[in-house]
Amino acid sequence: MAAAHPQLALETLNFDNRFVDALPSDPIEENHRRQVTNACYSRVNPTPVAAPTLVSYAREVAELLDLDADACESDLFTQVFAGNRQVPGMVPYATCYGGHQFGNWAGQLGDGRAINLGEIVNRAGERWALQLKGAGPTPYSRTADGLAVLRSSLREYLCSEAMFHLGVPTTRALSLMLTGEQVMRDMLYDGNPKNEPGAVVCRVAPSFTRFGHFQILAARQEQELLERFVDHTIATDFPELALNPSAAVAEKRPTYIEWFTEVCRLTAVMIVEWMRVGFVHGVMNTDNMSILGLTIDYGPYGWLENFDPDWTPNTTDAQGRRYRFGHQPDIALWNLVQLANAIYPLLEDAAPLEAALEGYRESYAGAWQDMMMAKLGLSHFNGHSDQTLINDLLQLLAAVETDMTLFYRGLGDLDINHLEASDSVPAALQPAYYVDAQLTEDYRQRLGSWLATYKARSGSESLDPTDRREHMHAVNPRYVLRNYIAQLAIDDIEQGNFKRVNTLLDVLRKPYQDQPEHDVYAARRPDWARHRVGCSMLSCSS
Repeated sequence: MAAAHPQLALETLNFDNRFVDALPSDPIEENHRRQVTNACYSRVNPTPVAAPTLVSYAREVAELLDLDADACESDLFTQVFAGNRQVPGMVPYATCYGGHQFGNWAGQLGDGRAINLGEIVNRAGERWALQLKGAGPTPYSRTADGLAVLRSSLREYLCSEAMFHLGVPTTRALSLMLTGEQVMRDMLYDGNPKNEPGAVVCRVAPSFTRFGHFQILAARQEQELLERFVDHTIATDFPELALNPSAAVAEKRPTYIEWFTEVCRLTAVMIVEWMRVGFVHGVMNTDNMSILGLTIDYGPYGWLENFDPDWTPNTTDAQGRRYRFGHQPDIALWNLVQLANAIYPLLEDAAPLEAALEGYRESYAGAWQDMMMAKLGLSHFNGHSDQTLINDLLQLLAAVETDMTLFYRGLGDLDINHLEASDSVPAALQPAYYVDAQLTEDYRQRLGSWLATYKARSGSESLDPTDRREHMHAVNPRYVLRNYIAQLAIDDIEQGNFKRVNTLLDVLRKPYQDQPEHDVYAARRPDWARHRVGCSMLSCSS
């Protein structure tokens, strides 16, 4: 009887599927590429795979779905979350959305390689949508095959969970499966495609609704459906706004404004957290922006190792650098403007939308100041003098190749109260520098001057050294998912070794804790990884 328990756990998931129940479906049932109008989704089943193998699952995400270890280690789990089987209540579908890609309107995009299995409500009353990425073609796949390869799938799986444990708003990842099949990809877009191991990730979020879902309806002037979709989104994802969907649109406008204002605020919170940990999304198209302010779609992302505000991890963006690290706050605002344009037909008044967008600017500016103060172990922002302190530090970080994560972590370890004036780099900061030859006498003097100013400012708050260190280490991580570390895990899995991915998952669960046994994963990027494919910049190919 015990062997049946995993099946029972999966087969009794409480599917709610409010999305498909509340919104209109594409009437065409055949799975072929097409434009889909006057509908929000198309029914489509995952494509079965030859030999699915469970690489890893995230136990915390499984717990959100009321699944225990026995369920996750069962064959049924592997078959379901590779796309081979369904359990009662699943209603697979792909959604229709559009978007601006690199600043240009791209028209219909949609879930081209993502298939939603449905939405469940867990025992705690929380709603979670399940989505397979890489499970085969959909009507929105355009010229692609709807599949995914191991390298991109592992990076999404690990980074989703790493970001959550860092405290960054994000979608989650339940599982990573190998499909037992090969997928052809031209990773560098250089005319040399090759076969790579196929994989499927199960993503989990309260909602996968994107800015682009509203944009496509507005672009097609499907205003009645736009209103219906906004109402559904507010009722499902923002129930605290208490919208009456049966009211006339004029009566609902104040709630629409509240909703858009909250979307702006949530987006500001997300971007500040990206900047805090040095995360660069790489593809901030409007179709990759979550209405809930969650980090979504982990493609060619990267972590700011050498502190360069102009760095982008995306080879496609290498010339324009539209999605570079330092530009992310402005791009988020640009994307919010596009969302405002999409919902304007429901409001017919630009003023409240403009006020909400100004609210984004103010929310971001205030939260960024607070975040920088926390990174420096300071309790409050002192105006011009603190702004100068921050500006001078950012200039120092960019002046030579400085590892952002290691610098701030080392600053927390620095015994600031006993720091003496010197032209040498303190030992706690030394690991942050990539090239010793760049540490010229002029740079050392500038660093020493900044440290002296920082010492005085820190001393003004009379914080106990132990408390200061704890406060700084709570916001400055020791472990982030550097691209080269993810590549090591990819290399291992390709050789049949799944140990490292699970070790990394465990390390990344505690990113702010010192884990001496895993110091290798806290080290700065090694020289061999500086230009290796997959260890620095990446393409959109996956």
